[in-house]
Amino acid sequence: MFTSINPATGKPGRSYAELTGAQVEGRLAKAQAAFLDWRESELTARATLLRHIAEAFEDDRDRLARLATEEMGKTLKSAVAEVEKCASAFRYYARHGAAMLKPTDIETPAGHATARWLPMGPVLAVMPWNFPYWQVVRFAAPTIMAGNVGLLKHASNVQGCAAAIEATIVKAGAPEGLFQNLPIKSTMVAGVIADDRIVAVTLTGSEAAGAKVAEAAGRALKKVVLELGGSDPFIVMPSADIDLAAKTAVTARTQNTGQSCICAKRMIVHEVVYENFMAKFSAGMKAVKTGDPTDPATDMGPLSSEEQRDTVFDQIARFREAGATLLFGAEKPGLPGAYLTPGVLVDVDPASEVAKEEVFGPVAMVFKVRDIDEAIALANGVPFGLGSSVWTADPQEQERFARDIAAGMTAINRMLASTPEAPFGGVKRSGHGRELGPWGLHEFMNLKAVIG
Repeated sequence: MFTSINPATGKPGRSYAELTGAQVEGRLAKAQAAFLDWRESELTARATLLRHIAEAFEDDRDRLARLATEEMGKTLKSAVAEVEKCASAFRYYARHGAAMLKPTDIETPAGHATARWLPMGPVLAVMPWNFPYWQVVRFAAPTIMAGNVGLLKHASNVQGCAAAIEATIVKAGAPEGLFQNLPIKSTMVAGVIADDRIVAVTLTGSEAAGAKVAEAAGRALKKVVLELGGSDPFIVMPSADIDLAAKTAVTARTQNTGQSCICAKRMIVHEVVYENFMAKFSAGMKAVKTGDPTDPATDMGPLSSEEQRDTVFDQIARFREAGATLLFGAEKPGLPGAYLTPGVLVDVDPASEVAKEEVFGPVAMVFKVRDIDEAIALANGVPFGLGSSVWTADPQEQERFARDIAAGMTAINRMLASTPEAPFGGVKRSGHGRELGPWGLHEFMNLKAVIG
């Protein structure tokens, strides 16, 4: 049994039954049967369904948003924005999916050939709690457009959101078995991956979870896409607009209570503008209003659980043991629930083990550097390579950062954010493969050459 706990109050919410082995088998059989029909569907029919799903998400926006807030603590206004973003992704693939799947003509010495994108079968998604709708839709929308079918193993604390996603897709007119929720424990995932009916698996989550899923997929010789952790650098150079950079850095560190893979976690600031940036950034972090996530005036709600908050507390203690200074914040604000105020760490030893970890909470590390070479070396000095944000008006510096930062994404003079149109993913221990855009659509398709 899964029971949700409201992180703003610590009180339990609804409970959800786990599937038995026989029930999992039944859903796998439904998925396979649905695929055999859906793989032959017209592209126009797939696009029409995606548009209907987008409408269904919009029609039920407020209820879906409130459910996310109750289960994992994000502010209601950010939950509403997340649901709206999901609708935009369904519409994006409805509008552009057919063009992405158009066969390519090829001329070979032996004659004419075509390269065709064909669906593969049921795909398993193992998803996290921090964006309980958006993470799933990044997988679901291209999966449906591709002619595949989806099965969702969601995080245990957002089972209400998981059930709501399936219900919304079904309500929009999806055929039986096209998209199914699997409320199962993590211990059952390897067995599902090994099943012959599952053709591929995608995971967004921690390094540890990614390693386990990749191991299981490797044993079964199945393709896997992994979007794992990040410790994204936010680099500020002398030519930057410091007011805008500092203001954006506050949002980039505290969005979703700092619980985003692409949150800016390490502020790397040139010594020429360090004091100016720090004054503005510190003032902005102190001004963030932490409290009731359903209050429109609240900037930041609780962390997802008291366990997650304690993990951040433990990291801060280890930062201090390694010589870092907590300038302010990272305190319990006297509210029930899993709250933590925004904090700033300085004097961090980049060679310390804790500095190479991802801090999944609203606490920023700030570093001072002498030049662009030191900034890039520091940015690349962690095992992760997901996103990055750089602030400079110098075109040569912009190009240097774009070329030399080891990351899957670099935003220039703006906060990094995912969008349906652009590829999303990382390098190093941040995973491999890409979501979104045509790249995400093609990840789980058979690129077949037809010759003659």
